[in-house]
Amino acid sequence: MLSSLSIEVGAPPELVFRLARDVERWVLLLPHYSRSRLVRDEGEGRLVVDFIARRPLVGVLGLGLPVAWRARTWSEPDALRLRFVHVAGVTRGMDVTWRIEPAAPGSRVTIDHLFRPRAPGLAAFVDGFFTRPIAGRTLATFKSLAETLAAGAPLAVESGEPSTTNPRS
Repeated sequence: MLSSLSIEVGAPPELVFRLARDVERWVLLLPHYSRSRLVRDEGEGRLVVDFIARRPLVGVLGLGLPVAWRARTWSEPDALRLRFVHVAGVTRGMDVTWRIEPAAPGSRVTIDHLFRPRAPGLAAFVDGFFTRPIAGRTLATFKSLAETLAAGAPLAVESGEPSTTNPRS
């Protein structure tokens, strides 16, 4: 199953790429992430990272289901692409590509998820219940961050790094 999500961002593609490529900082930048921890540096820009994000269940109450996965990740700066291959968790084998391209008035970010699990129906369930809600929120947050920076406004600071206000506190 191939699933794609896109968003228009009023910021230059290079800025969006610089924000998104540092996956170890996602826990600081994305309020729905509670972990983006380096497991192993494989060299040549390839990292293995553990991620935990909350999938909103009852947004009004702030309740969410933690979703965990491990991915091998790397970036392709010349193409403004981010790559992830899930190596552990229910989504093992999922191949994820972020494409950041110029588009008026700034850029268009598309995330493609290719998932071919052995269990029938699992891909559609994972896509509808986990992948799309989490990736959609991730795109919306990076859009907000990039547009704030492009406008010259400062971001809040947490642990010495740029961040949005962190609702986990």
